Amino acid sequence: MSDLITTVDGPVGRIRLNRPKALHALTTGMCQGILDALEEWRGDEAVRCVMIDHAEGRGFCAGGDIRMLAGSGAGDGAAARAFFHTEYRMNHRLFTYVKDTVAFMDGVTMGGGVGVSQPCKYRVATENTRLAMPETGIGLFPDVGGGWYLSRLPGRIGHYLALTGARLDGAEALALGLATHYLPAAHVEEAKARIVADPAAIEATLSGLAEEAPAAKLLAQRDVIDRLFASDDLEEVLAALQADGGEFAGATLATLATKSPQAMKVSLKLLKDAAGMATFADEMRQEYAVACRVVQRPDFLEGVRALIVDKDNAPRWEPTTVEGVSDHMIDRIFAPLPEDEAWTPG
Repeated sequence: MSDLITTVDGPVGRIRLNRPKALHALTTGMCQGILDALEEWRGDEAVRCVMIDHAEGRGFCAGGDIRMLAGSGAGDGAAARAFFHTEYRMNHRLFTYVKDTVAFMDGVTMGGGVGVSQPCKYRVATENTRLAMPETGIGLFPDVGGGWYLSRLPGRIGHYLALTGARLDGAEALALGLATHYLPAAHVEEAKARIVADPAAIEATLSGLAEEAPAAKLLAQRDVIDRLFASDDLEEVLAALQADGGEFAGATLATLATKSPQAMKVSLKLLKDAAGMATFADEMRQEYAVACRVVQRPDFLEGVRALIVDKDNAPRWEPTTVEGVSDHMIDRIFAPLPEDEAWTPG
């Protein structure tokens, strides 16, 4: 059984993620397969648009092949670098693709799943959508363009999501612009069939089948998030949370206490830099340099051990405290790679 199914259905190129036992987490081969399909259809006038979904079981996509990345990071890191290089080229190709693209985020949409869906012109959420960038919990950071997308959300919500890894439901994804339409899951197959029948009418099809989304619960916390996460300095964010004394601040502090201090500082700098990036390619070049370094640092290996391998949920971070993560350490992680090692769009 192939991990990726690419077919042409009439005038529609179809990309279906097909690793159900891994919640369709991406492998290097899957990323390359998506790249190859996009390139093949780019010049094919018969293919009018591209549709991305998951084939069977729950989905949409739980992220990347974390166990492979950790195994590689513990060694020479070559396989991990190859994965990031290919995945980020796929993200960039989708971001710059001329033909209409539609992603159906019907289920878990995390990490690499965000990277596949967010560059698409149409992003469909349902009541099953659970969208998150939970990387700080395993010593990573919101990559696959996460810096670009999160830094452009209203106020400081992106910073809150990057640090906490909080999960958004479909209504919240729609309210924040991470989804363009909200459909009942029961209407998703009908939407796909109509798009195949008339790929020129995607907007009308999705709008016609959409329903009013429930209230976006997170937006009720918008003002408090903007106030508590106002700083790009992690120590100042934590101080604001500690001084607040409210229920939301207390719960958020407890969540952040479980995250990698290094990963949280990396994430804040990523979003600060990303807000001023001129192009998505610039963002991916920086994220690649950061990913190549972070994947070989102790916190990623420890985070994967604690949350995915041993599942004791008791990571021993290094450094153990926020204060222990020096500016020098962050500067080294963010230093540009030598030109011959740097990421390029292809």
